[in-house]
Amino acid sequence: MSLFSTPFDPAHDTALVTGAGNGIGRAIALGLVGEGVRTMFADVSAERVTAAIGASKTPELAVPWVGDLAKLEACDELLASAHAVLGDVTHFVHSASPPRREADHALAVDRRTWQEMHAVNLDAGFHLARGIATRLIAAKRPGSFLFLTSLHAGTPRNLPHYSTAKAGMAMLVKELAKTFGRRNIRVNALVPGAIAAGGFVADASLAKHIPLGRLGEANDLVPMALAVLSNKLSAYVTGAAFVVDGGLSLTNWFEAPVLED
Repeated sequence: MSLFSTPFDPAHDTALVTGAGNGIGRAIALGLVGEGVRTMFADVSAERVTAAIGASKTPELAVPWVGDLAKLEACDELLASAHAVLGDVTHFVHSASPPRREADHALAVDRRTWQEMHAVNLDAGFHLARGIATRLIAAKRPGSFLFLTSLHAGTPRNLPHYSTAKAGMAMLVKELAKTFGRRNIRVNALVPGAIAAGGFVADASLAKHIPLGRLGEANDLVPMALAVLSNKLSAYVTGAAFVVDGGLSLTNWFEAPVLED
């Protein structure tokens, strides 16, 4: 049997995907259930979760959860629910992130928006990963975690709350990979480019900056995400960041924001 025909073990693997109601999180969650992995679809929107699960060919493998991960108590509730329904969570994908507004540059972003962006991306990511890892370590089971970061973890985006949150996540991946590696829990990052999904709407002219000549779609990230998550395909990979951007990171097209006098 080909290694690529069985990247996961449906009898033992389970998954939790945050931000699973739309965009990249939804695409990865659908990819996991498509591979036979029972998966919890976590999102802040019940409507989006229902629609995402309804789009699956194997909806019986999808478990819905709705809550706001900007609140620490919601993270605790998600962990409790995931472990109650799935048992040990062997695969964790953190894709949840609040929407971005181009107007929220350094002189305009308010404190609440700043805090929410960091809470969902960084604080929730750490809290959930540690909770899942603690249980896996106690059970002496392997795991694989994947964080959705950004090209702007290292390149300014004119949105300091977003870029700093993603930069923090990029280092968190390395910290967790180093700490959990001896316990056979791998932690990696997936770095999207200009992906037309999850509320991000890019001007079509952006394609001229992309060597492959087009904007990306959420499904463009799924094969890489599943390969990195798979303990069969990527057993010796941890602390790494995988860029899926059509070559966009070869250039930086952003100008400084226009400020009012």
